Amino acid sequence: MTSTTSELDGTRGRVTVRTWANDDPAYLVALAHGLGEHTGRYEHVAAHLVANGAEVIAPDHWGHGRSEGEPGNVDDMDSIVEDFATAVDQAQERHVGVPLVVLGHSLGGIVATRYVQTHPGRADALVLSGPVIGGNDLLLSLADLEEIPDIPIDPTFLSRDPAVGEAYAADPLVYHGPLHRATIETIKASVATIAAGDDFGDLPTLWLHGELDPLAPLAEANRAFEHMAGSALMAKVYPGAMHEIFNETNQAEVLTDVTAFIGETLGR
Repeated sequence: MTSTTSELDGTRGRVTVRTWANDDPAYLVALAHGLGEHTGRYEHVAAHLVANGAEVIAPDHWGHGRSEGEPGNVDDMDSIVEDFATAVDQAQERHVGVPLVVLGHSLGGIVATRYVQTHPGRADALVLSGPVIGGNDLLLSLADLEEIPDIPIDPTFLSRDPAVGEAYAADPLVYHGPLHRATIETIKASVATIAAGDDFGDLPTLWLHGELDPLAPLAEANRAFEHMAGSALMAKVYPGAMHEIFNETNQAEVLTDVTAFIGETLGR
C-alpha cells in the first residue's frame, strides 16, 4: 500500500496532504500527526486501516513535513485545525456519505479534539493516541523562562524499540531543533481552550495511552479526560509503553484495538 500526495491552499499557505486511497471505502480516517514529525511516519498505520476498509487522509501541519511554514513552529492552532478541516472536506466530497473517523496522535490529539469541538456532528468516531490535551507541566513551564533551553525531543522517549528512535533521528523531514517559545505558548493556550470547551458528549471516543509516556504524561492526560469524557468514552493504557504507541513493541495490539473499536462503532 503506497500513498500519494497533493496540495491544498491552507489558511497561511501551501499544505501537503497524504492520501492512502480506497476506491470504495467503508469509512474515512482523517489523521493528525504529532509535533515536529510528518505524515510519512504513518505508512504502517494507514496500511492497517486501508486493509480494514478505510481511505486515510493526513495533512502535514503548517511548518511540518512538506508543508510550508517555519519548521516545527506551531504558533496558530486555529489555522492548523482549519487546514485539517479543509482536507477532510475534500475527502468527503470524493466519498459522500461515508462515515468519518478522526484520529489524532500527541499534538494531533489537540488538533483532532479542536476539530470535533469546532465542527460538531461531522465525525462519527474519534481516536486519540497519547494526546497532549492535558498538556505537560514540565514542558509548559519553559514558557516562564527568559530563555528557553535548546532541548529537542529525545528520540528515546518515543518507543521501547531503539530502531524507532534511530529512524526518527535520521529522518530529514522530522524537525530536530529546539522547541519554539510560540509552540509552547500555543500548546498551553490550546489546553486551556479545550478545557473550556464542550466535552466529547455522545461521540464514540477511544483514548489510548502509553503508561510511561514522558511527552504526554498519563497524569496530565487523566486530568483532561476528567472533564472531556463523554458518555461513549473507551480508554486503554498499555503497560510500559512510551509515547508513540503506534511504533511501540506492541504496535500490532494497538492497531488491532483501533480497528476493533471502529468496527464496533460503525457496525462493521
